[in-house]
Amino acid sequence: MKYLIVIGLLAVLGALASAGFFMLRKGNTAGRDARMARALAVRVAVSVLLFLLIWLAYLMGWIQPTGVPLAK
Repeated sequence: MKYLIVIGLLAVLGALASAGFFMLRKGNTAGRDARMARALAVRVAVSVLLFLLIWLAYLMGWIQPTGVPLAK
């Protein structure tokens, strides 16, 4: 499960980097904007899917919260 979460986070970062690349690229404005918007839409979709996966894994008992120890 940990590897799946890491892969999901890397996919989010990759889509964000792709959108940044298309934003900084010069040339056809309409094509550039469409590709940047698509990359950002992919980032949002992957983020939502990752959140739902983590929530489902918690509900199914596959992952457990460890909690933060209280300092005394």
